[in-house]
Amino acid sequence: MIYISMLISIIYLSLILAFIFGLNKNKCVKYKNAIPENRFSIVIPFRDEAHNLPNLLNSLSALNYPSELYEILLVNDDSQDNFNPILAAFSKQNPTLNLRLLQNIRKTNSPKKDAINTAINLSNFEWIVATDADCLVPKLWLQLFNQFIEDKKPVFISAPVKFSTQNSLFFHFQNLNFISLMGSTIGGFGIEQPFMCNGANLCYNKAAFLELNGFENNTNISSGDDIFLMEKMLKEMPNKVKFLKSDENIVQTNAENTWKLFINQQIRWASKSASYKKLFAKYVGIVVFLENLLVLVLGISTLLFPQFWIYVMLVFSVKLIVDFIIIYQTALFLKSTKSLKYYLPVSLFYPFFIVFTGCLSTFKNYDWKGRSFKK
Repeated sequence: MIYISMLISIIYLSLILAFIFGLNKNKCVKYKNAIPENRFSIVIPFRDEAHNLPNLLNSLSALNYPSELYEILLVNDDSQDNFNPILAAFSKQNPTLNLRLLQNIRKTNSPKKDAINTAINLSNFEWIVATDADCLVPKLWLQLFNQFIEDKKPVFISAPVKFSTQNSLFFHFQNLNFISLMGSTIGGFGIEQPFMCNGANLCYNKAAFLELNGFENNTNISSGDDIFLMEKMLKEMPNKVKFLKSDENIVQTNAENTWKLFINQQIRWASKSASYKKLFAKYVGIVVFLENLLVLVLGISTLLFPQFWIYVMLVFSVKLIVDFIIIYQTALFLKSTKSLKYYLPVSLFYPFFIVFTGCLSTFKNYDWKGRSFKK
């Protein structure tokens, strides 16, 4: 058992150190006042988001980009709330913005993919920019995408996301978890092993999307509009899938309000991992799960074999240090450092959470946006 523990810890340590290297290798991009040349269709599916739409729309109205070079496509996915007056008032106040309300055309088991397909089929411009209805977009959002497209010639761009700050222990737990995911995402791109992205901040070429038949072959899975599309792009155009690391291009989203919603979110994210095509993505998931399981097993073993305490301390200390490095560096980049003071207590609970949600994701169905989905 000791040799297995050492092997798992060494593999985990090597993986996180690689992500730290990749995180630093991926240099920050700054806005250079590039000439706006590219045209964007902003696609936003929504379902019962009347409480979030005003903030989203206000952030969209503040975009620093010529209004004739972008359109906003809001796709209603069977909302039951009273969102229409919000859109009507916004359109009246912003008559120069090209905003259209579309109705989702359901064809598959994935409402969000259907909504994105509905919008893309009716879009007018060459680049699709995807975000969510509970988000706030930065002022230079489209400017940075335009600049990056001109500089790097990509077909798929992943970009950073962070949580809007709250002040509760529950939020800080979610935030530290999310920061670690974002750090690993950027690190994966930095070592040329992209394995994760976030659908709240994506930009991709419409022609490339249509050429690859978009979400075809994974519409049986309700989520994954971001990662499965990235995997398709990576397979056919590996050198044109990029990460835009810019603190001027960070989209803000909301953390979940309850443990039930949070656990459902984590199950939804974890459940699609079995369908990943990229072996590195599965490798990362297995290594992270095994390392957290190892911490729990060694901790329980000390109750029967007190001499194991030294191995528990060694494994946990190594994990604690390397995890903190990547979380700290990512938090600095995201300007989201308030949660760092909760790092130690969160780390003590985190292995339980990872093993619990990892096990649940193998057999439990989940709820999302008021709907139940089977694995």
